[in-house]
Amino acid sequence: MATIKFLIQTKNNPANIYVRLIDGRKVDVKTKTNFIINPSEWSAAKQRPKNLKNAEFKNLDFELQELKTKLLNYYNNNLDQEINLQWLKNFFNPQEESIVPTSLIDYFNFYLEERKNDISHRQVLKINVVKNKLIKIEKEYKKKYLVKDINIKFKNEFENYNLTNGYSKNTIANNLKVIKSICKHAKKRGLTISNELEEIRTTERKAISVYLTFEELEKIENLKIGIQEQEEARDWLLISCYTGQRISDFMRFKKEMVITHSGKQLIEFSQQKTGKKMVLPLHPKVTAILKKRNGNFPKKTTDPKYNVLIKIVCKKAGITDLVFGGKNDPDTNRKVFKEYEKHELVTSHIGRRSFATNFYGTIPTSLLISATGHSTEKMFLTYIGKSSSDQALELANYF
Repeated sequence: MATIKFLIQTKNNPANIYVRLIDGRKVDVKTKTNFIINPSEWSAAKQRPKNLKNAEFKNLDFELQELKTKLLNYYNNNLDQEINLQWLKNFFNPQEESIVPTSLIDYFNFYLEERKNDISHRQVLKINVVKNKLIKIEKEYKKKYLVKDINIKFKNEFENYNLTNGYSKNTIANNLKVIKSICKHAKKRGLTISNELEEIRTTERKAISVYLTFEELEKIENLKIGIQEQEEARDWLLISCYTGQRISDFMRFKKEMVITHSGKQLIEFSQQKTGKKMVLPLHPKVTAILKKRNGNFPKKTTDPKYNVLIKIVCKKAGITDLVFGGKNDPDTNRKVFKEYEKHELVTSHIGRRSFATNFYGTIPTSLLISATGHSTEKMFLTYIGKSSSDQALELANYF
């Protein structure tokens, strides 16, 4: 049976009167009421004003007892709802009711709306992908998940669905990270989350690092092509491999971004994904490309077309060694991991990975990180596939 208590939490005058709703171990929530009192006039033992002969205090006591009755009735009539801090606040401010949804899908929408000015378009797309997958899972399992339902049982159901439908372990792990992040945000907004949330962990497959070596880049550079759009794609590929930037950044490079400082050519820009302002020295291979183009960068192209063109260029350059990697199956829209000729695995991202991998160990890691824009050294080393054992062996070379 639920009980209601009134209390004050300070000796300062005036003090807010708090209400606490308790129902065994399942409910224990507390919030401020709209009433105040001088602490010296409050009886903690009786949970009411001391001097009930005073008309003002007598009226306050009446309102508190009336509040208790209303709150108990409201509680008993809403036992099917999630009783938490936000629920109790909504009792005092009905106009705010339902602002914070308790269902997982609805909370995704709430989160996106609340943080629409704080997160990037790329993050919005990532979150919506997970949300749409959850909608499909709810439909298949014929159930509706609440935020508080995200526990080990949910993790198992989520993994089973994904594995059955051909998703990789890395995709599952990334999806679960998004869901956990959303749930932690919900907790800050007063919702109850599962005690098992932090126990939700997954094993990720080590990233397969496919990159172009310096020898392969030289083959691409020396290739005689004769087709303008392929030559432009080849030059963009080389630029990406010697600047270490994402396609969303390097494909925006233009002549006006290049400056000269102390005799060195630099390029200034802001990374689209992170918003970081970048100043990079241009590698001689890049300045050579600009020189042959009268200081201009190659003609821009779309991401899909660029990905097609660089595969053609790499095949013509003889980048045909068999390597293990993942390639998207158009029929299932899932990656299939097996051995492919290397040119088949070349995408726009290979430039960034090639830069980081090729120059690791020859350029100080801190400088590489400043060039790629990774937030931490751990993220950078994971990106290029370096384990703690790899680092230990490299350190051993100095002994």
